[in-house]
Amino acid sequence: MLLPLWAQAQVTIDAPKSGWRNSAGASEEYTQAVNYPAASVNLQPGQAETAQIRGRIAGAVKGKPATLVVNGVAMPMEVGEDGSYGRPYGFGSGSNSVEVRSPDGRSRARTQFVDSYQGKTQARLRVVLSWDSAGTDLDMHVVTPDGGHAWYGNRVLKDGGALDVDVTTGYGPEIFSSAAPLKGNYHVYVNYYGSGENTAMLTVARISVITNEGTPREKLQSFQVPMRAAGELTLVKSFVLP
Repeated sequence: MLLPLWAQAQVTIDAPKSGWRNSAGASEEYTQAVNYPAASVNLQPGQAETAQIRGRIAGAVKGKPATLVVNGVAMPMEVGEDGSYGRPYGFGSGSNSVEVRSPDGRSRARTQFVDSYQGKTQARLRVVLSWDSAGTDLDMHVVTPDGGHAWYGNRVLKDGGALDVDVTTGYGPEIFSSAAPLKGNYHVYVNYYGSGENTAMLTVARISVITNEGTPREKLQSFQVPMRAAGELTLVKSFVLP
């Protein structure tokens, strides 16, 4: 049964704006501070508008995540009690798209823009971890060809690859990105760190691997893996970057 428009959630996207822009000189930060015991993705003070996803979902279903889709990669997104949402994101130069869907999936908004700044650092490898439950803590581990290990205890690697945040409150996303990834073998692990008192809660992890983003050679692969109990460590994907 379809609800009348006045009864449906209404999604608005305040940032990014549609159209053309140039992010030269903008203060964009993606590796954010972690505040234990509860850490979630949020906007840091002073974050440039060119690196924000921000808006509101009026009439959103309480306690359920919205869906965020950035350049074809879908992930859950936490919504505040007042319906607001906000997170940093490292957009590349060229064309980018953002779609936000209400928790019930009945309402959505979409924006598309082009960043004309050609000197912008571009993520040539991006690995996105998200999961489908609140109150759970999953951790992504990325092992690089030279033996580098990006995880919540070592978020920035020598080659510049970095993990943006350690999310402990559910849903994620946690994003590893590198502008100049090394050639060779990569391994992506997911550790089911904890789920509060319910240690046997099943949660489904989703890993998306994007290579050569924003180029004609862009490739996107996504995988879903059930995580059955706290303490479980799973090798989700091994791949070779030529």
